[in-house]
Amino acid sequence: MGLRDKTVVITGAARGIGRACAVRAAEEGADVVLIDIGEDLPEIPYALGSADQLEQTARRCRKNGAAVFVATADVRSRSAVTSAVSAAVDRFGRIDALINNAGVGAPSGKATHEFTEEEWRALLDVNLSGPWHLITAVAPVMVAQRSGSIVNVASTAGLVGYRHFAGYVASKHGLVGLTKAAALDYAPMNIRVNALCPGPVRDDPAMDGQMTAVVADALGISYQEQEAVYLESVATDSLVDPADVAGAAVWLAGDDSRKVTGSVVPVDAGFTAR
Repeated sequence: MGLRDKTVVITGAARGIGRACAVRAAEEGADVVLIDIGEDLPEIPYALGSADQLEQTARRCRKNGAAVFVATADVRSRSAVTSAVSAAVDRFGRIDALINNAGVGAPSGKATHEFTEEEWRALLDVNLSGPWHLITAVAPVMVAQRSGSIVNVASTAGLVGYRHFAGYVASKHGLVGLTKAAALDYAPMNIRVNALCPGPVRDDPAMDGQMTAVVADALGISYQEQEAVYLESVATDSLVDPADVAGAAVWLAGDDSRKVTGSVVPVDAGFTAR
């Protein structure tokens, strides 16, 4: 129960890794603030996280005894994020941890010069500016408390390059850099900032294979072929599940990792070790 009596904000909480983080935080005794987009975005075809899915996450957290606050917000909007965080503080009085999970994948596999301006902007606005918006909203609360933990969910694409994913790779490398800089900024205030780098991650059954389908489409291969490629790329005999990432995220969010800051932690079944 490493998060007992703490308040944890999770973005991208409607499904997948975000849902797994929310449910695990609730199991660990936290009250949770669940944030997701709540609608389809025509300009970002692979943005997932409907209001119904967000409420499904909330129900699972409540079953574990958590008090739950739900907010729909586009992380690209600093004002929307600030409003959501302010409302959460009004509800719970404090924020002890932030799991910055919201993100989108590359819309298609393209060489670097083939990305459109809109595709490039969408990736950086959601995957890099989005986490920064959350940090700017929660940091003043944590500074006033003189305590807090921020966990940025990056990707192995924040550690290595991937062909035909320049926009995604750039956004996740940027998030790793933001993590290290923010860790130094906030260490004197007893606020820790760390990053997780998941991947390859097997789909949560609740996601109906949609995220895997996105990557498979970008690579120009089938779902089954992608599973085989993933398994060949890791050191273990199985892929990472969303629950595996959630376990690491909750550990970094809680007091058991109180001496860990500025770290970048792969949760990748040995992918980056090969």
